[in-house]
Amino acid sequence: MSKPVYVLGGPNLNLLGTREPEIYGRDTLEDIHARLRALAGDVAIVARQTNSEGELVSWVQEAARDGRALILNAAAYTHTSIALHDALKTLKIPLIEVHLSNPAAREAFRHVNYVAPVAVGTIAGLGAYGYELALSAALRLSGEARS
Repeated sequence: MSKPVYVLGGPNLNLLGTREPEIYGRDTLEDIHARLRALAGDVAIVARQTNSEGELVSWVQEAARDGRALILNAAAYTHTSIALHDALKTLKIPLIEVHLSNPAAREAFRHVNYVAPVAVGTIAGLGAYGYELALSAALRLSGEARS
């Protein structure tokens, strides 16, 4: 059986669809995950969301061990978590960073990014469609080892 693609989400993504829909859209996280599973074909998707930094770090470690690629929307932890950054540095699988909005076009504190330096790519500002693009990239890149 092939390894799954992990799709991990950080704080407040459980509120998608109702939280600031003018910024984040009306799709729920469940909607996004369902679309990814439909697009993934026979590749399993492990999709999880947490509001806990430590839990997210543990899931990154699990993805490093058991996954073929990681799609990550760290949400606010993107801008604050050195612990997450350090966990991501251990990955030998492709890491695709996703943001529904474009952090570079928002408040200055969102311009700090501890994920991008260790990701193979970042998709931002395309709403829920960004996850579909990230899955396409993850599937294409997952046969390549990261250096």
